[in-house]
Amino acid sequence: LLDGRHEFPFSFQLPQEPLVTSFTGKYGSIQYYVKAILERPAAPDQSVQTELQVISHIDVNSPALLTPVLRSQEKMVGCWFFTSGPVSLSAKIERKGYCNGEAIPIYAEIENCSSRLIVPKAAIFQTQTYLASGKTKTFRQVVANVRGNHIASGSTDTWNGKTLKIPPVSPSILDCCIIRVEYSLAVYIHIPGAKKLMIEMPLVIGTIPCIGFSSRNSSITSQFSMDMSWLALTLPEHPEAPPNYADVVSEEEFSRHVTAYPPPIDCEEQLCCPVFAYIQEFRFQPPPLYSEVDPHPTDVEEFQPVSLML
Repeated sequence: LLDGRHEFPFSFQLPQEPLVTSFTGKYGSIQYYVKAILERPAAPDQSVQTELQVISHIDVNSPALLTPVLRSQEKMVGCWFFTSGPVSLSAKIERKGYCNGEAIPIYAEIENCSSRLIVPKAAIFQTQTYLASGKTKTFRQVVANVRGNHIASGSTDTWNGKTLKIPPVSPSILDCCIIRVEYSLAVYIHIPGAKKLMIEMPLVIGTIPCIGFSSRNSSITSQFSMDMSWLALTLPEHPEAPPNYADVVSEEEFSRHVTAYPPPIDCEEQLCCPVFAYIQEFRFQPPPLYSEVDPHPTDVEEFQPVSLML
């Protein structure tokens, strides 16, 4: 190469066989690099490298990851002859596979027949397993958790889809011979003075989200918008006022039904006798149907409100 700056565009085709997802853990990592080497005669070679992120896709739409998971367990609180009663727990999730950012609805039933105040909780655990030279090392950590309400003695509690959101984490790594990354959802009961009662259900964190979940949401949304279509109906701009009573009641009938108001009662006389409420009797006929009234009257009068005096 001559003196000066030289640029060479290049590209590489990744191997056809599945590559393990890039990962950096507690005791090991899986990393990919692009490395460039400059060979110089009579001088040491120069090299630079940059990390390349590789993601092995996991489709959570596979039948194995769409099956629900159900677990149940019971624990007797106390020891020997000093038992205070059992605590039972059953939990369920709709499917096994989820993606980052999704919320997992948890369905659980907790029954506290012991004499202690218990607290239900749920957490997502990440388990890193390292295999090398015939030895195995494991690291386990909590990546998300949620807490329920206290449950008193003799009471029960139900989780009807209590949500736990998955934070940004590495996808599951299940096909590597040296490093494995697995996830699980644990629903457990904190019992004072005793070991916690725990149910653990396997999870697979994928990269391709569930299609059925989004389609079900869209169908529910369209159904809701269809049911609420009646809100689009509008009232007429100029609603027609009801007819005047003078137009539908004759003068003779009007005078016959009008009752004279009683004379005012003296205050001193009223204090000496029981107080009675006087209600003016309303005897006017109900207004006619709109179909019975001429829609185009010749004489239009101003609408007068009718009030009831007590």
